[in-house]
Amino acid sequence: MFSRSAISAVAGQALRPRRNPLLSPRFAALQKSFLSTETRRAIDKAVGTAPVVLFMKGTPETPQCGFSRASIQILGLQGVDPQKFAAYNVLEDQELRNGIKEYSDWPTIPQLYVDKEFVGGTDIMMSMHQDGSLAKILEEKGVLVPAESSDSSSS
Repeated sequence: MFSRSAISAVAGQALRPRRNPLLSPRFAALQKSFLSTETRRAIDKAVGTAPVVLFMKGTPETPQCGFSRASIQILGLQGVDPQKFAAYNVLEDQELRNGIKEYSDWPTIPQLYVDKEFVGGTDIMMSMHQDGSLAKILEEKGVLVPAESSDSSSS
């Protein structure tokens, strides 16, 4: 026979919520180990190659998914200067493809960086494009194609 205290102890355990071991800090630390120091350095360097950097599937000329295509279209509509833009094809490097998600703590690709700061994926870019905040950031950072001056044509 079980004692009353043993029954209470078992009953108390059943009432306490169980912790999901996958959400523990220890598991998170294990999960973060996929990004090697070498890959982190390479991504740091890539993010710094241009004021506007897009990690995407495919290339700007031949995007390999609809989200990458949409991201390129948004940047084009915004008027990003091609001289101030760099794109990296994550399909060419599995370490980059996995590492960039951990680097930004963002689960999807494409990913946009402006002035070395993570902006977001296509959904964020679309929302910012629609509300005007992306145009504001890009203008503040001076990464848009310069508008032609009307003063120079009138002499």
